[in-house]
Amino acid sequence: MLPWRMVIVGLFYCCIRTGVARCPNTALFPAASRVKRGAPAAVNPTFHNSFEDVHLLFEILMAGVQFETSGAFSVNDAELASLRKTRNLDVICEDVIPKKLPDVSRLVSDLSNHTCHLDQDDFERTLLTLVYTTQQMVTSRTEHHRDAWAESFVGLYKAIKKDLTLTD
Repeated sequence: MLPWRMVIVGLFYCCIRTGVARCPNTALFPAASRVKRGAPAAVNPTFHNSFEDVHLLFEILMAGVQFETSGAFSVNDAELASLRKTRNLDVICEDVIPKKLPDVSRLVSDLSNHTCHLDQDDFERTLLTLVYTTQQMVTSRTEHHRDAWAESFVGLYKAIKKDLTLTD
């Protein structure tokens, strides 16, 4: 009976060590798990599913995107805006990424404490938050707001750079 107890304790210890060794799974974007009414039925909306989607995202960003003060998101190119895939990007940009400066600052703080590589979904959302932050920085009317958005921009840039250069 004692050897079985040792095996069970050993397995339990291995499970605990494996759980501790993994990267902590903190929710960087808590809004991703909340679905709004009328939005596509995706619990964790993402834009990319393939390498072609990454190219499409790059093309959309190069064509130009606008974040309205109401929170609405639009793509400047009508052809790209009409694509079904752009609706996912619409949901992410309007409902998932943080829009308020305190929320963006919280994200920057969480990212600075993040020690592992970002998931692809979190990387994509961080990049889109960087795009949003850039637009807010450029369109800010006061120098104080511009400086606050610029500080958030630098923090997001550092988080992306850290994720891209992080070695295992």
